Amino acid sequence: MTEVTVRYFDRPGGSNTEETLGAAVERAQMLGIRQVVVATSHGDTGLRARALFPPEVLVVGVTISAAFSEEGWVMTADERRRLTDAGVTVLTGMHALGDDVSEAMSGSGWSPSRVARETLYRFSQGMKVAIEVTLMAAEAGLLDMDSDVIAIAGTDSGADTALVLKPAYARAFDRLKVREILAMPRC
Repeated sequence: MTEVTVRYFDRPGGSNTEETLGAAVERAQMLGIRQVVVATSHGDTGLRARALFPPEVLVVGVTISAAFSEEGWVMTADERRRLTDAGVTVLTGMHALGDDVSEAMSGSGWSPSRVARETLYRFSQGMKVAIEVTLMAAEAGLLDMDSDVIAIAGTDSGADTALVLKPAYARAFDRLKVREILAMPRC
């Protein structure tokens, strides 16, 4: 049996970033995990993660899809450059759990990706995003699929969720395993 401290935050959001990242770094060191996927809209959480994890740990920063440029949520070229200059591998792609062709074609019904997305939202936004960015990084060929990954995400900004995952490709979603929850909001 293994005992792990799980951080349950009273409120979601960026105020939990430092504690979430600290939990992720600590657990990665304990387990020898050498790959981290972090959701980072404008680069701040990705830069903070890169600063905290040792240089030999791969840090993949996954941004929001370019389809959200009208909302102003897309990373700028300068923000992307800051991340890459710091040693973060940056990925922008189609969201693995929605906002794709199946969403446009599903009409009033729910697509399977929406069912998965909405199920994960019952835990928290960070839970859904952490799993989604891991699927995206796997699809891009950025992960060692035989090794666990730390996935970090949050609600609106910053980080409030950290997981240890067995990664999988989107087409093999049933093989993705949530091995540990390190942090998440209770609400």
